[in-house]
Amino acid sequence: MITHLQDKITLNNGLQMPGMGLGVFQVENDATAEMVKNAIEVGYRSIDTAAIYGNEAGVGEGIKQALTSTNLQREDLFITSKVWNDGLSYEETVTAYEESLEKLGLDYLDLYLIHWPGKDKYAESWKALEDLYDQGKIKAIGVCNFTVAHLENLLSFARMKPVVNQVEFHPRLQQAELRSFCDKHEIQLEAWAPLMQGGLLEDATISKIAEKYSKSNTQVILRWDVQNGIITIPKSVRRERMMQNADIFNFQLTDEEMAIINAMNLEQRVGPNPNEFDFAL
Repeated sequence: MITHLQDKITLNNGLQMPGMGLGVFQVENDATAEMVKNAIEVGYRSIDTAAIYGNEAGVGEGIKQALTSTNLQREDLFITSKVWNDGLSYEETVTAYEESLEKLGLDYLDLYLIHWPGKDKYAESWKALEDLYDQGKIKAIGVCNFTVAHLENLLSFARMKPVVNQVEFHPRLQQAELRSFCDKHEIQLEAWAPLMQGGLLEDATISKIAEKYSKSNTQVILRWDVQNGIITIPKSVRRERMMQNADIFNFQLTDEEMAIINAMNLEQRVGPNPNEFDFAL
């Protein structure tokens, strides 16, 4: 369990990844540079973007500005991006990776993910990721939104297993079977939409726990992630909110409180079901 914002979790290939980062989903490219710069200055070291977000250039500019303002080095940061479903052939994946690097203004990525499994279109893409990894162009490779069935299929032919599976995860969608499978295969679970896209910010059950610690619902949920060993990447455009999101290391939920939140599971999604769509453009 991580104990501070820059604390890291060791992935199955030995790479260390910050246990908490910043997500930039649905942030306009023009606003992303300031957001990322602020996050890094506040203390975040992990930034998660994707080709489909349309803001990789803004992320790259924010990184550039923050490296200047903080005197950090590129190696101090952990940058993730993702290949979209409109280009999952081997060649398209390599091209997509190179385009992401160019937009970000970086020489390498720490983590590159297949964004959605689609209708079994990921086999060639995974082979491309393995080769890019072998060539030293990526520090680690992984997937997003893969179910147990997707992972079983992937592991049947993969030379390397994914280090991360980034999925929708929050108190209303806890995915116990998937968590168990990932634990067994040493695949780190990472949460997107950890706050259920705002759907839990007024939840009475969480509010009661938050009141005890003089914390917000957001802070309690993120603390629940941390105590579950889940990497979490909440999104916030405002510097003050970024600082509040990170202020979760000075309290600890009791076993009883963890059980109360665990009991909230309804397998309720706010995002798409990976089994039902192929997300092709």
